Amino acid sequence: MLTALYNAASGMKAQELLIDNTANNLANVNTTGFKRSRVDFADHMPNTLRQPGSAISNTQVSPTGLQIGTGVRVVGTTKHFIQGSPEPTGNATDVAIEGDGFFQVQLPNGETRYTRAGAFRLDGPSGNLVNADGYILTPQITIPSLTALSKLTIGVDGTVEVVQTGSDATPQNLGQIQLATFLNPAGLSSEGSNLFAATPASGDAVVGNAGDTGFGTLRGGHLESSNVEVVTELISLISAQRAYEVNSRSIRAADEMLSTATDIVR
Repeated sequence: MLTALYNAASGMKAQELLIDNTANNLANVNTTGFKRSRVDFADHMPNTLRQPGSAISNTQVSPTGLQIGTGVRVVGTTKHFIQGSPEPTGNATDVAIEGDGFFQVQLPNGETRYTRAGAFRLDGPSGNLVNADGYILTPQITIPSLTALSKLTIGVDGTVEVVQTGSDATPQNLGQIQLATFLNPAGLSSEGSNLFAATPASGDAVVGNAGDTGFGTLRGGHLESSNVEVVTELISLISAQRAYEVNSRSIRAADEMLSTATDIVR
């Protein structure tokens, strides 16, 4: 009887984590470049009273075993790197990735982080392209004052070109934005602020130019929206809530059975 209590309790705990994850997905429905997470479950090691195939006589074996499950556990969360929709912003320094790849930014301590959020800005007089937290895009792209430019474009291959005000129409090449890909993007560690860090599970970053084999292309003047689907998350939320309620009823049923067994002694 106590096994039923622990089984149901593990189910309630698992559904709590599922609801937490779903709430986080919904909270980031408007976060640029956000990737939704999925909770993965697995059952606990069962309590084996009789192993399948065990001998029941000199000539016979048991066709089935007698194994009672001991509940459920959460084994991990998986990031889904399905592309979000590119949305036009009208800002020349905004960039969306169409396909595989991550932008690279450098932290103040020199470490590299990876992001799908391409809302880049200029960091004041130096003119470096930086993300919302001020981390410099790598390879470093330095742009003259926007007031001195008549045009700024970012090509599908990441080439950044400008035309100076008052000059002829010949564009000036300022460099090329490169992308990084991973053998297993789901193995990246989420660091917050739309940033990811490489781990042994993700493998080392492979850096290349946008449009090359295995790399996506870039679209200037756009941002990638979150890939969270509100309807899907609401269905997950309702399902988790109902599963939580059913598990709580299992605890109530086990408690009533224990109460009945106790009353027999009286």
